[in-house]
Amino acid sequence: MPAEGGKTDMERIGLFSEMEYVTVGDKYVTPFNRPFNEAASKNKQMLPGGSKEMSDLQAGYFDPHFVRIFEGESYVSLNQVRRRHMMEEAKKNLGKAFLPSNGDKKPSGLGSYYGTIGGPIPFFSAQSKPREKYEAPGKNLYTNPGKKGTGYGYANVTIGKQFSHSADFYDAPKLNYKKEIEEHRRLLKGTPFKLNLYPSEYFDTNPYLSGKTLPPVKKVEKKELRGSPFKPSSPGKKAGGMKAGTFEPYPSHSADPYMVKLASQAISKGAKIFHPPGGPKSRPVQSIMTLNVKRALNVKNYKTASVQSY
Repeated sequence: MPAEGGKTDMERIGLFSEMEYVTVGDKYVTPFNRPFNEAASKNKQMLPGGSKEMSDLQAGYFDPHFVRIFEGESYVSLNQVRRRHMMEEAKKNLGKAFLPSNGDKKPSGLGSYYGTIGGPIPFFSAQSKPREKYEAPGKNLYTNPGKKGTGYGYANVTIGKQFSHSADFYDAPKLNYKKEIEEHRRLLKGTPFKLNLYPSEYFDTNPYLSGKTLPPVKKVEKKELRGSPFKPSSPGKKAGGMKAGTFEPYPSHSADPYMVKLASQAISKGAKIFHPPGGPKSRPVQSIMTLNVKRALNVKNYKTASVQSY
């Protein structure tokens, strides 16, 4: 409705007519029953005629007749096009093409200038250059004539001063070593220490041989038998239920539970553990065969001794 003394709503919006209402009077349709593509189920749809196979017929193409690409054009020769291009490029040349006057020349050998542009060079010629006459230089200035002698056995011949003589004994190291040994023996006290427990290498011929004198032979005293052997007055008694055949009465009962005694419990506190004494220690020894060979062969008979089997 137009307001008092104003414009209507249509004039205020600026439209020629009021917009239509599309959904007025339509029934409500739930989205669950509404089809996805409603236009696809109404009226006729596009029906393809099926896939066409490639063949020489025109049915396999979209166009109704075969279309040529260069239809109505004349034949062009590529050689003719190249020649025209070469003729146009040749017109741009100002003169004729450069042609060498002669072919390349090959040298005839080493040291020959045949075929070169400049020819022989005078700086590398084999001719000798003119030189001035040689004049020998003068002699050196001598302040004192040279001394004769080679230096070995001649005094005051070398540049420096003569060395002074110093005595040098021939056997000085030997005499010094002898003095050190004498001083060492003077400081020694007694014989060198020898261990009696050191084992010998081999047994002697008689292991029972000893350098000590034997003690006097002891006389064995014969004991006289005194009377006949002891015989009991009555035979031995047999063991019975009352233990009448034993020497002592039957011992009283003592409670002893069945338990395995440990090794630490079996040894009393006061008793000491037995440790065996250490035996003789081994040392490297030579074999009997090597010892016999060394005894049989020595410095005096190694040339004349024959091979023997040991």
